[in-house]
Amino acid sequence: MPNMNEIELEERLSEPSPAAVEALKHLSGDLLLLGVNGKMGHSLARMARRALDAVGNKARVIGVARFQQGGEEQLHSYDIETLRCDLLNPLDVERLPEAENVLFMTGMKFGSTGNEAATWAMNSFLPGVICRRFSRSRIVAFSTGNVYGLTTPDSGGSRTTDPLSPVGEYAMSCVGRERMFEYFSRELDIPTAIIRLNYACDLHYGVLVDLLRKVWNEEPIDLAMGYFNTIWQGDANAMTLA
Repeated sequence: MPNMNEIELEERLSEPSPAAVEALKHLSGDLLLLGVNGKMGHSLARMARRALDAVGNKARVIGVARFQQGGEEQLHSYDIETLRCDLLNPLDVERLPEAENVLFMTGMKFGSTGNEAATWAMNSFLPGVICRRFSRSRIVAFSTGNVYGLTTPDSGGSRTTDPLSPVGEYAMSCVGRERMFEYFSRELDIPTAIIRLNYACDLHYGVLVDLLRKVWNEEPIDLAMGYFNTIWQGDANAMTLA
């Protein structure tokens, strides 16, 4: 990949694939992204906006987050609306606008050790709140490959047919998230899809970046684990929308 500046990188991460453009061509209703201020949120929201614009679809793209670290101005520059909301606050959730399409990206991952109660609240309790609030919507919910058990490198990795065997409280809380979406999808007849994403990466973060920094700084690299799972964030964005 050639050297690129920040603007070029964001352009690349948010460039919609033909499949994403085709999918959003037929999208009816607005798109509400919950947890838009996470690592994937900005580029995913922007890709959705670009794909919609490419086919003349006037649907709104609305990003929801607490925005404690900023981020609203950048989204506004992409013609994405923003709403500040603490999703664990029932009054905040009730004030959110109706949307035919909801993308649930929020959750607690990093920092879950020592903060297990909050992890379960975000990952297992909150999905039920969102399903009740958006019972007339279509929901796509991000989950994680950590719901599977550990595998050997020569196995080729986990498959959707594998039984769930989470290791640790974070992974267990994510099984809880999936079960809540599954339950309310059936009880309230909510069209729901669950996407199990492992580790996306771009040039800001990820295992590849960590390795390159160690090489650049001439630091030793721990070889205890010689394998990792990753996907380019632009591809993850496009597959989510398609």
